[in-house]
Amino acid sequence: MNKMKKSLALSLVLVMMLGLLAGCNVKTKDQVTGGSSNESTNGGPVDITLLAMSSNEKDVNILRDQLSKAGFNVKLNLQPDYSSFTGQKDAGNYDLAITGWTTVTGNPDYAVRSLFTTGGDYNDYGLSDPELDRLVEEASTQTPEEYTKTYKEFEKVLVEDNAYIIPLYTSYKSQAVNKEVLKLDSVRLSKSRSLPWEEVDFVDESKRTTEPLLLSQTMSSLTSLDPIKGNDGSINIINTNMYIRLVNLTDDDEVTSKGSLSYNHAIADGNTEYYFVLRDNVRFAKVQDKKAVDSGELVGAEDVVFSLERAKDKNSVPDHRTYSLHSSMDKIEIVTDIQELESKTVSGQSITVKEALEKDLPSPISQLVADKNDVNNAEGKYQVVKVTTNKPFPQVLNYLAHQSAGIVSKKQVEAVNTYDVATYDRNKDIAYGDQSTITEGDTYNNTLVTSGPYIAIYKNDYEVVFEKNPGYMVGTEHEPRISKVVIKFIKDTDSSLSALRSGEIHLLYSVPEDKYSLVENDSKLYLQKRPSNGVSYAFFNLKGNSKFSDVNLRKAVLYSVSQDEFLAVYNNLKIKAYSTLSPLVDTGNIHNADLNKVKEYLNKYWESQAK
Repeated sequence: MNKMKKSLALSLVLVMMLGLLAGCNVKTKDQVTGGSSNESTNGGPVDITLLAMSSNEKDVNILRDQLSKAGFNVKLNLQPDYSSFTGQKDAGNYDLAITGWTTVTGNPDYAVRSLFTTGGDYNDYGLSDPELDRLVEEASTQTPEEYTKTYKEFEKVLVEDNAYIIPLYTSYKSQAVNKEVLKLDSVRLSKSRSLPWEEVDFVDESKRTTEPLLLSQTMSSLTSLDPIKGNDGSINIINTNMYIRLVNLTDDDEVTSKGSLSYNHAIADGNTEYYFVLRDNVRFAKVQDKKAVDSGELVGAEDVVFSLERAKDKNSVPDHRTYSLHSSMDKIEIVTDIQELESKTVSGQSITVKEALEKDLPSPISQLVADKNDVNNAEGKYQVVKVTTNKPFPQVLNYLAHQSAGIVSKKQVEAVNTYDVATYDRNKDIAYGDQSTITEGDTYNNTLVTSGPYIAIYKNDYEVVFEKNPGYMVGTEHEPRISKVVIKFIKDTDSSLSALRSGEIHLLYSVPEDKYSLVENDSKLYLQKRPSNGVSYAFFNLKGNSKFSDVNLRKAVLYSVSQDEFLAVYNNLKIKAYSTLSPLVDTGNIHNADLNKVKEYLNKYWESQAK
């Protein structure tokens, strides 16, 4: 009996111990929803497809690791080039995509309008927020002293409140120069503006006409040589050097007439009327027998009006990529009444518009002519173009410095673009600037007519070749020094750097930060660098039934991302960013990772899914 009692007691103790041990493996609600960063929330890991180009592989690895640690199941969609990346984006094969934006106009409106306003040229991922639209419009009319507060609020709505984007970092702008071949003081590194090829010169000036300037780029597919149809790394620097604009930017993003189509520009009182007096020493170039020739046609006010009208018209060409940049322009006109210039004063000054435009002209303005064939600056006969904006908007000048405001030949573009825009078929209709027209082979039929210092002669799988415009500011400081420019297509930066070191190219844009020391330790090379307007960030697919239409899920991703880790990997050769505005406007906003917030927002997401 006693033995039986002892046996029963022992059995009860064992059962209790087993129960306790088993209980140790049962997670409480707190453990399920708030454990370590690697533990699942109450809905399990969330799948997220990350799209990027292979050139961003380092960023992809950092972001993937951060998201994985935060509890996401990351799938990669790596594409070899920009064209493939765009194809995958357009097909919706992503949840989150890594991209970059450089504000090449130097003004904050450009940093946000195309990307984040409803219907913006580069807002092709489904973002539509009336509050963002309102704030962009409000800031666009304000002075720098006023718009800082507005842009700070804009960033709060964009990032903190809605997590529409995930800011990663701001980059340095850099380039490496072979100083044994090129004069260092002829190679500019502007904060925003692309390198002006016409200023670059050889150390041995005798080589100007016998040897080409050798450059490189990774993208071999050129979006379009029509300046309004592309706004990406494949053609920005090319179109900037093929088409002149009404104004330019200095190296520090100030608007200037130097080296532009206008001698001078003036803003009339009220900040809605902008006047430009044009040069008469810029003629269009064309290609004959694979050589650049002077067409003999002056780049005139008629071409300016035509170019800017089509720049602001969304329907002027198929796949217009830059129209929203120019939406502030209401009217573009040729001024023929001198009295108009005499009757208006310059904004913030006591001088007339005419006096401002006449500064350092070859001769005073005695007559304004409508027909460019009647122009003769030496005799005082000028053309003046007026741009009227739909509201006070001084930032319009920055947009007029953008490559998309390049001046094309009215006569040539109308002769080539005979198709109906509404029924355009890329398989049979050949548009002005189509890369196929300059590609060697059966499709070659170079119909380019360019107003800038250079014109593309031909392209193949290995390079694109340019020659100087023989009718471009001849005899002035702006006449191109080097007669021929060759851009070689080199797939990756390591190979490009090797080509620079071996002398196959003379200059390399965008040197990777981890290669700075390699350049600096090479006695024949010189590294130029400065903080840029380029920001890397990630954006969500918000189209259709995307699960990332849920703000809580986006916020969970946002707070998974630590910029400190990006900076550490890049040896602090990156700069923290909050949005694409960061290099331009000091809003004071800072992003910090927070794994507790990740858990909080993931739980909110799963709770909303359970309802």
